[in-house]
Amino acid sequence: MKEFERRDLGEDIRRSGSGKMLRRSRTTSITLDHNLIEKLRAKGVKRGLGYQTMLKMIVMEHLDEY
Repeated sequence: MKEFERRDLGEDIRRSGSGKMLRRSRTTSITLDHNLIEKLRAKGVKRGLGYQTMLKMIVMEHLDEY
């Protein structure tokens, strides 16, 4: 346990290949109006979320409506 707490295991994990993450999302970029971002921030603060997470939740919850 002591060695575990003292050691950065990043290189061991990389060498083993066991730390590969499965990426299920893709980075994208959109331009949003400043006022929209501020509204998303305000809504997110109420839920303890950032504006990008808030936007993602809104899209996931309402996508099927379109």
